[in-house]
Amino acid sequence: MFRNREEAGRILATKLSQYRNDPTALILALPRGGVAVGYQLSLALHLPLDVFITRKIGAPVNPEYAIGAVAETGSCSLNQEAINSFGLSQYELNRLIHLQEKEIARRKNLYRQGRLLPQLIGRTVLLVDDGIATGSTFMASALAIRSLQPRLLVGVIPVGPSSTIREVRSHVDDVVVLMTPEPFEAVGNFFADFTQVEDRDVIQYLNLAEEAMLERTPSLPDS
Repeated sequence: MFRNREEAGRILATKLSQYRNDPTALILALPRGGVAVGYQLSLALHLPLDVFITRKIGAPVNPEYAIGAVAETGSCSLNQEAINSFGLSQYELNRLIHLQEKEIARRKNLYRQGRLLPQLIGRTVLLVDDGIATGSTFMASALAIRSLQPRLLVGVIPVGPSSTIREVRSHVDDVVVLMTPEPFEAVGNFFADFTQVEDRDVIQYLNLAEEAMLERTPSLPDS
């Protein structure tokens, strides 16, 4: 069991030392919980930290049940079988997608303050979350990032069921995972402290990571 998300990030960093100081690499963390993990990776590996915002599309009668996911790039992954089982009309599906697009827009504005998603072509991307269960949001994120043509996409996950991790492997170039316990019930069961990460925490992690990167950048001599 991990003490908290930050401890999981520190342990993961020891498995990713080959990316330390890699000028082509960056960390994209899934908010909100993944940002706490990604922050520790950023400090240990000396890599820039940013968010990648993907939202689960929940079923109308059971919002926790994912019928798809929509990413900040506009790409949408849908589980047509699940959509059919709920008898959703196209109108209702579009409404659910639009709700998540609004939340993505809110988070982009709040977390990035007008900055754009970094250019990913030819780069190494470490895609980080605090754990996965079904993995629907993580895999939708991986598909969206793939379309942006990174050189290498690495999934970085503290804990997840082995069946989901196997599925994730088909969406990324490599997976670094610390625990694949069976039986698996919920991500939070494997953290002593799984307190919800709030928007203000995400902003603070991003700001602190940026400050740490700036402190490591050598200053130019005065001319």
